[in-house]
Amino acid sequence: MRRKPPDRRAAAKRAALRALKRVRRAAADAGTTLSDWEDEFLGSVADRVARFGAAFADPDKGAPGAALSALQGAKLKEIAGKAAGKPRRGLRRRKSAADEQN
Repeated sequence: MRRKPPDRRAAAKRAALRALKRVRRAAADAGTTLSDWEDEFLGSVADRVARFGAAFADPDKGAPGAALSALQGAKLKEIAGKAAGKPRRGLRRRKSAADEQN
């Protein structure tokens, strides 16, 4: 009897929930206080992923089958960096060809 192929959507859902839990736990272990917005963000994203399997509805905002949109993933990574004590990088300006020649 052959096994069914893995459900990619369910795997993405479990991975996203684990990542959210890991970030929250890392912040608590490090003694880092998350802002109200960050705490609400983690809670609401976890609720939407648990309920719908994804935290975004617009397919243009993320990969098909992904549980988090690209911007949600970036924000999650930023909060994880804050929990780890890494300084925030902020926005950077792209170097143009003219800048590289000078």
